[in-house]
This record gives sequence, C-alpha cells and structure tokens, in this order.
Amino acid sequence: MTDRANQSDDLPEALLSADSLRQASAMPWKAGNELRRWLILPLAWWALRGIEIGAGWRFYGLPIIQRHRRSQIRIGRAMNLRSTARSNPLGPNHPVIISTRRAGAILTIGDDFGMTGGSLVCDQRIRIGDRVWVGANAVICDTDFHPLDPETRRARPLEGNTAPVEIADDVFIGMHALILKGVRIGERAVIGAGSVVSRDVPAGAIVAGNPARVIAELPTTPDKPGRRSAESNRPKR
Repeated sequence: MTDRANQSDDLPEALLSADSLRQASAMPWKAGNELRRWLILPLAWWALRGIEIGAGWRFYGLPIIQRHRRSQIRIGRAMNLRSTARSNPLGPNHPVIISTRRAGAILTIGDDFGMTGGSLVCDQRIRIGDRVWVGANAVICDTDFHPLDPETRRARPLEGNTAPVEIADDVFIGMHALILKGVRIGERAVIGAGSVVSRDVPAGAIVAGNPARVIAELPTTPDKPGRRSAESNRPKR
C-alpha cells in the first residue's frame, strides 16, 4: 500500500492545506516557488494578452511570449511552464519562449501541456495534443529560420523553409531535444534526451539519437495498443 504522506512530489490540491504544509516542510524550495508564482500573476496576465488560454495555468517565472498580432495562439487547460532555474532541478537555461513570427501563423496547444525552459517557435503551424510534456531546454520549431542558399540568405535572411509540426496526445519529449520542421510525432511516443528529430515518429515509439531513430516501443496495453515492429510482422520460420 502506498503511503500518501510519502508522495510529497505531488502538487497539493490547495495552497493552504495539510498536503501543502507537509510539502513545504519537506521541500521548502517548492513553497518558495509557489509563493513566487502567486506574486507574478499580474505580470503573467499581461503576458497572456491576445492569447486564448484555458483555466488552471501555472507559470513558475515569466515566460517570454512573442505573438505576431496577425497570428493565433490557442492553449488548453492546465498549462504548466517553468522558466526559472529554481523551478526545476534540471535548471532551465532561459525562460520558456513561445513565439509566432509571421502573419497567419497558428500555434495550438492542448490540455495539460508542460514545458521547462526551451523554445516553441511557429512560423506557419504547430499543433500539440493533450498531455504533452517537454523536458528542460528542448526546442520545437517549424522553420529553418534562414535560407540555406547563401545568395538568398543575404537578400532575404528570414525566409527559411517552413513546414507544419504535429505532436499527438501523450507524447514525452526529453530534455535538450530538438524537433525540426515538417515532423509528425504519433501519440504516446517518447523522444530521448538530446535527440534531433528530423523525420516522423510512429505512435508508441521510443526514439533517440542524432538523427533520432526508433530504439524501442512502449509496451502494449489493452486500451492503448502499441505499434507493431517490422520484425513482429515477419512470418515465422
């Protein structure tokens, strides 16, 4: 049987509660994080102007939000952003950056999204599903930023190639990962720390490396069937 008192890593249901006091006693830095979170609320509301966002969001430190006035940012419920070194032991090296850089760009994020440090940069379209967690200092972008051809780069330095990024439900992206333009990541996939993802990732796959490759699959469960590998599809000898 699990001892509820030992589950001190869980966020308390209420700020003034037995769970909250127990957590503050065991891990006082978390109490400090919660206090600072409440103190920045007025500034956080100002940062969110022009953005459609659901209830229950939590900001630990102010993110950097750069929204083109003719772009759209839509965010679901219970977003959790950690932007200070004190807010996560992995030490984000800068605040979370959320940026839409062009007119017509559309950034859509589902419910229960979590991100520590790192950048989310949208020139064209990025769609992120529900319950997607992004590890410390990861980058997701749908653009090359700059053209590859030297002459084009000199003449039009900000017109790099773009292609939409789609990240399905329940994806976990490890710290320092890089998700590049045109990538589609299937539901429940896991992206290993430090991976560079430049091509599609199947549902339920675990990928790692540069470039990222499938190294394993999540176990199959009755309600969430895993992806069958090419090996499992071969006839038995």
